Amino acid sequence: MSDLKNAAGGKAAVADRPAEKPETPQRSVRVVMLALMITMLLAMLDNLIVGTAMPTIVGDLGGLEHLSWVVTAYTLATAASTPIWGKLGDMYGRKGIFLTSIVIFLIGSVLSGMAQDMGQLIGFRAVQGLGAGGLMVGVMAIIGDLVPPRERGKYQGMMAGVMAIAMIGGPLVGGTITDHLGWRWSFYINLPLGAVALAMVTIVLHLPKRKAAKAKVDYLGAGLLTLGITAIVLVTTWGGTEYDWNSAMIMELSAIGVASLVGFLFVETKAAEPIIPLHIFRNRNFTLMSVVGFMSGFVMFGAVLFLPLYQQSVQGASATNSGLLLLPMLLSMMVVSLVAGRVTTSTGKYKVFPVVGSVLMATGLFLLSRMDVDTTRFTSGIYMAVLGAGMGFLMQITMLVAQNSVEMKDMGVASSATTLFRTLGSSFGVAIMGALFTGRVQDEMAARGGGAATEKSAQLDAASLAKLPEAAREAYQFAVSSGTHIAFTVGVVAGLIALFASVFVKEVPLRGAGPATKQAESV
Repeated sequence: MSDLKNAAGGKAAVADRPAEKPETPQRSVRVVMLALMITMLLAMLDNLIVGTAMPTIVGDLGGLEHLSWVVTAYTLATAASTPIWGKLGDMYGRKGIFLTSIVIFLIGSVLSGMAQDMGQLIGFRAVQGLGAGGLMVGVMAIIGDLVPPRERGKYQGMMAGVMAIAMIGGPLVGGTITDHLGWRWSFYINLPLGAVALAMVTIVLHLPKRKAAKAKVDYLGAGLLTLGITAIVLVTTWGGTEYDWNSAMIMELSAIGVASLVGFLFVETKAAEPIIPLHIFRNRNFTLMSVVGFMSGFVMFGAVLFLPLYQQSVQGASATNSGLLLLPMLLSMMVVSLVAGRVTTSTGKYKVFPVVGSVLMATGLFLLSRMDVDTTRFTSGIYMAVLGAGMGFLMQITMLVAQNSVEMKDMGVASSATTLFRTLGSSFGVAIMGALFTGRVQDEMAARGGGAATEKSAQLDAASLAKLPEAAREAYQFAVSSGTHIAFTVGVVAGLIALFASVFVKEVPLRGAGPATKQAESV
């Protein structure tokens, strides 16, 4: 355990040793990393598993009209609580706060599995999301505490691997559990994983003790930020689906969101311990990485949403196979992330990665936007691999550079802010790309005389599609490929914005990377 304590406790000293290689985390740190990866898997798997079980849940509990809230409640609670968890870790100690978030997540899982109606399930999913907000930010902040940025690249492949496993395995596990054990076990399955993570973190994680902050939690700032994030997520979730974009509800939510965030910025300038210290945005690299993270989230979740839809509707893949057909993107992302991490560790250089990653991301999205009804699975697989390579360069580098841009005392808020921007990016990506996709599909169907077949839906699975008359089916396939084109074209714009931001990143030496550097350098 002494190696772990030295690695964590001596992190500040490492940055001040001139021309000396920092101490490399050994076996004990790897054990902690395993526990952190299990926790990350716990957070990422949940929505994917539950999504597969939703039809069965609705069949058992009823409440179809409230179906979207099962996901929305979880997403809202996660997004709103993320910055608060990060700040609490900075103020009161990382380990205790992290363990608390795991416990809350598991309590929410148990309660969700015991839900007797849709209202209870929605409420318990919010509890689960509250805990999930602390899982991801806790993992990232603890890694930031334990491992100097120069050495952190070694573990990037592990993080990308967890993401790939979750995206591939989530729907498969969810379907298997629902079919053989019942939908309640899609929540109960979190318990053994969570118990292992709790035990491992409790036993092997040793971090330097922090003095409890004397200042009180910025409750007003936390409340305004929560209100603002909630309003924004609801606008992106409901806009164009539950309500028209120009409806009174969307306009009111937009006004509430803007007013709350403006008030939050004002309060943060006065608070003794602000939830998100605004001074971290004075660092050019941190601000630019926030932009890149937002855009990568925008693209990533949009691609994961629309690629399976295209594969099922146009290429005739089953729901299970459409998940497996994402393998080129996910494997490419994992391999590239691992290589980029190793190169960063060995050279200390990183600026090239967000630049190259943004170029590849934009290129991959452009290629995907060119797909039509005749595009083969092999061709679309190559396009996805290009996109995956771009995401592989970006996913972990954004967090690495952001954490390297702040002082150690702000590690939690830096991690939570970066995670929050990526989450908000995904919400905007799904909303904007989804609205454009749906609108284009409906317009094309109306133009080709197939609107009656799908007047209430812009999404048909392969089984439903097979039941349509041939003319309607061909019209729908053309409409989906056209909708995919416009959705991914918007993604290209997001990739170009990320490229623009990446070009202005300054290569600041990573802590633990040789010559002495300040804990954070404003650039």
